[in-house]
Amino acid sequence: MAAMENDFENATISLYGTVPDSIVDGPGLRYAVFVQGCSHGCHNPESQPAEGGTETTLAALLADIRANGLVHDVTLSGGEPFEQPKACAALAAELKRNGYGVWSYSGYLYEDLAKRADKARAERDRRIGALGGKALHENPEEAMVSEALADIADDLAVGDLLDSIDVLVDGPFVESRKSLELKWCGSSNQRLIDVPATRRTGSIVEWQPT
Repeated sequence: MAAMENDFENATISLYGTVPDSIVDGPGLRYAVFVQGCSHGCHNPESQPAEGGTETTLAALLADIRANGLVHDVTLSGGEPFEQPKACAALAAELKRNGYGVWSYSGYLYEDLAKRADKARAERDRRIGALGGKALHENPEEAMVSEALADIADDLAVGDLLDSIDVLVDGPFVESRKSLELKWCGSSNQRLIDVPATRRTGSIVEWQPT
């Protein structure tokens, strides 16, 4: 446990910026985290280059979020959160452990993200089996296991990030389908997906406000 805590303390994330009191990135007052880097044309042009962001530790970012006593929900946006999947997954998991609701925006479709994650997890299980059946969770610091999974680590992190998201707003912004009447998305092709329900049922469940 101490090693995992140290990993979080030392891990970094590249940020385009943050908004500690957003009312446009999901319902209610939220802390919005805009990551740097997007390879498929995200809605903030300045956030698209992988270089140029501000690097900060996850621990410092979490501390800033927790210092805001009015905010109980966080939105990951960008840029593209799923292009920094390990950092965003670690942050989202820690936020959930601290009782926060978590939304994320992505230009990727949910189905494509889930397929990447499922394929990586199946490959992980195959490789772990080939190492003698050692379960990954039994010894996460095992060097042999880490080396064996290094080339699929990002895809595994995509699954971990999905596991910690309450709502995913998916799909690219399409100018021809832009509508100012939509809440929390910019074009009508984008969906607000209830991720836990979708993963539980195996089919897309769209999020509905309560």
